[in-house]
Amino acid sequence: MKISALAVAALAIASTPAVAQSPEQTARAALEEAPVWDGHNDVPIQLRARFGNVISDFDFADTSDTGADAPRMMHTDLARLGEGMVGAQFWSVYVSAALPEAEAVQATLEQIDVTKRLVARYPDHLVLALNSQDVEQAFAEGKIASLLGMEGGHSIGSSLAVLRQMNDLGVRYMTLTHSRNTPWADSATDDPEHDGLTEFGKDVVREMNRIGMLVDLSHVSEATMMDALEVAGAPAMFSHSGARAVNGHARNVPDAVLRKLKDNGGIVMVVGLPGYLSEAARQWYANRKAEEARLATLWQGQPELFSAGLTEWDAAHPEPKATISDMADHIDHIRAIAGIDHIGLGGDYDGMETGPVGMEDVSGYPALFIELAQRGYSKADLEKISSGNMLRVLKAVEAYTAAHADDLPIEYSVEHDG
Repeated sequence: MKISALAVAALAIASTPAVAQSPEQTARAALEEAPVWDGHNDVPIQLRARFGNVISDFDFADTSDTGADAPRMMHTDLARLGEGMVGAQFWSVYVSAALPEAEAVQATLEQIDVTKRLVARYPDHLVLALNSQDVEQAFAEGKIASLLGMEGGHSIGSSLAVLRQMNDLGVRYMTLTHSRNTPWADSATDDPEHDGLTEFGKDVVREMNRIGMLVDLSHVSEATMMDALEVAGAPAMFSHSGARAVNGHARNVPDAVLRKLKDNGGIVMVVGLPGYLSEAARQWYANRKAEEARLATLWQGQPELFSAGLTEWDAAHPEPKATISDMADHIDHIRAIAGIDHIGLGGDYDGMETGPVGMEDVSGYPALFIELAQRGYSKADLEKISSGNMLRVLKAVEAYTAAHADDLPIEYSVEHDG
């Protein structure tokens, strides 16, 4: 049988090895296919702290002038989100955990309001997203899907009724605690009171599953993590946390929890806060706090000597800088323990002083993806980390809620004490 010259040419092309892509090309291709879905950004609390939530003159297109009368420039604006190839964002409607619960509920409502007003002001760039379909539509239109997340259970005032109403307002995740315990859950950074979740706390998780709100385990104690994963019927998330085996901070996720999270189908969205990334930075911070305590005792009533001593210590002990490589180390570890399907990104921008070197603000995400590509992550791997895994998790939560549509709400008397 004769083979035509055209067929021979086609076979030759088919058998020619594909030209290998550079890490930069692999990263770019992945992010064009699956833009970053960031799990946690604190722009809303910046609007509250800097502008009192009066944003009529606030220019979110470019926030480079926001450092003039503040300790630092904001990390986030539309231009830098574009540079960072961010296509979906959980905006944190955080309020202080020090607020009494009733005040926290009101303040959270105010933060939901200001975030919705911000999104509405930029319809060509931002769109409010309430479900996975909205996110996919935003991706298709080249807009940033904007979702709401509450950072701390104090925001519901120990009330499942308030939880349900927050869900109706569009909140799609709640972190069970922030820096302090709630009456029903232990925080990672407070003295344990409940050994994890109380029975009411477990019902909070069950009700969140029923109504389709993601259970966020960043900021909670290890016992709370374990209790929540034991109760949860739908995948859980860590909106902005690292791996404790890489950095020992209590905010990070232990290996035992990573293994349990894999069984749960959940996700760790890796944080960018330097003190949670670099163990050397964590140790430096602890040593500096110890030196502060020593100097305060040594120079009681003599603040000028205290300040001079601390300045001298700082000069002799420069703070170690966290890097993109440190962030990639956390991703490597989570992949080794939980697997590639359980990794996302949750920068914590505008909730910290700075991101790691090279990722100081939201524009830096492509640099992380280049680092991961250099480490051998495939384009398919990178697409999972950027947004594919978070999309899968949200769809699974929605599927659980749809399957339990006939379940009755969990009820408590208004006189219950949490």
